[in-house]
Amino acid sequence: MDTKQSNFKLVIAGLLLGLFASALDQTIVSTAMAGIIKKLGGMDKFVWVYSAYMIAMVVSTPIFGKLSDMYGRKRFFLMGLTLFVIGSVLCGTSVNMEQLIVYRAIQGIGAGALTPIVFTIIFDLFPQEKRGKMMGLFGAVFGMSSVFGPILGALITDNISWRWIFYINVPIGLLSFLFILRGYKESPNHRKASIDWIGAILLAASVLFLMFALELGGSDGWAWDSAQIISFFAASGVLLLAFLARERAAKEPIIALGLFKNRVFTSSMMISFLYGGVMIAAATYIPLFIQGVFHKTATETSSVLTPMMLGVVASSQIGGRVASKFPYRNSMVLSALTLLIGCSLLGFAMDLNSSRLVITLYMIVVGLGIGISFSLLNISTLNSVPPQFKGSASSLITFFRTMGSALGVTVFGALQKENFQSGVRELPGASPQMAEQVKGGQALLDPVTQSKMGIPADVLNELLNKLGHSILFIFQWSVLLPAAALLFAILMGGARLARTGAPAATAAAAPQEPSARRG
Repeated sequence: MDTKQSNFKLVIAGLLLGLFASALDQTIVSTAMAGIIKKLGGMDKFVWVYSAYMIAMVVSTPIFGKLSDMYGRKRFFLMGLTLFVIGSVLCGTSVNMEQLIVYRAIQGIGAGALTPIVFTIIFDLFPQEKRGKMMGLFGAVFGMSSVFGPILGALITDNISWRWIFYINVPIGLLSFLFILRGYKESPNHRKASIDWIGAILLAASVLFLMFALELGGSDGWAWDSAQIISFFAASGVLLLAFLARERAAKEPIIALGLFKNRVFTSSMMISFLYGGVMIAAATYIPLFIQGVFHKTATETSSVLTPMMLGVVASSQIGGRVASKFPYRNSMVLSALTLLIGCSLLGFAMDLNSSRLVITLYMIVVGLGIGISFSLLNISTLNSVPPQFKGSASSLITFFRTMGSALGVTVFGALQKENFQSGVRELPGASPQMAEQVKGGQALLDPVTQSKMGIPADVLNELLNKLGHSILFIFQWSVLLPAAALLFAILMGGARLARTGAPAATAAAAPQEPSARRG
């Protein structure tokens, strides 16, 4: 890109708006879902409103990242933004749940281009000494919008209409489109090459089968040990092996496997994966804990994650600013230790008698631990690969974080359900039918469902206590994730963000693929 011709203010504003919208839509639907189901029906299908978006985004992210490396960032950012806005408009016009699910998939495909390309453009646009500050700003926006989504979803649904949680993307998207179109002047010199479509199809198919297995496993008629779920997992594994074999032989692989020989790059991917699991656990189960223990509605708890959001914003800024002053290892070790303390507090210090103030303090600690990763992992990743792989590398950060969230919500969900049902079976007079009826316990938080079940008040309180204990059980298990992330942070070594003119040790050490040497 010719930075002298670009309008920095317009570009930054456009990128911030695009990133805010795509991150927001990962979570904004959660508190609006009750209103959506009331209007559209489809109670048995509503989970796919979340899943369609996430699956489409996971599948499209590495493909868009690779395309942006080959043919330029601007066109694919604008293409993704256009798909995202079109999908948003269609979502708002949905007349049944099936339409909404399809339209959310269109949204997800567009979102798969936005997040990784935003961070890559920032890396292209700014010199090394300013990248940390900008990555901190954009990391804070990403973290803030991800956690702010449920609050905005509840406000819009209660005061306007659920359809506006999608329509709000239209003015945001149009402004972002115009700002980038006018302000971003990209060099026309790009590395032209043919994309490995066979590899892209194999990767997409492998991810699809895995996501279907994770989403359907454990649901009605789809037991984890059923032939269908086992077949999905097996198909995903076989396709993954085929994808890896293809990538080793392809001239222009979707994912350059040689990049994983760089320990900074590999550690960044694994930390992103592990942090994705921690964040989904906190974002999912802290509101449920508050609802169950303090007897609040979903709308009343829509702002419960605000303290964690503030911690994320603050530490993301810090992580970006210290990137050039200390090795990545130092910052990420501090991040992992902070997150480990936060998860330990939630799992072992918090109990059913903890006050809201105490829980708030614990959440701030968790947010402080997570936030550093949003800025610093993008910096460490993009600074550890050759220029022709920066789009792919940035997309992989998003890919691994999203896969961590998908696996995390499934594994934690299975553990929480089993622990809760075990607790229910221990209640005096509890029948096996009751344990099956309440499933994971989330249905107990809905007053309408409580009324339909006809559960006596004293029994309901006992069940809600068991739900609270099962959530504490989840947080105890979540401690393993930052502990593992701490090990990967240590493996990052002494690499750091070099200033302009200084040798970039990590980039110099990055493996050069055959196609890179030709380029």
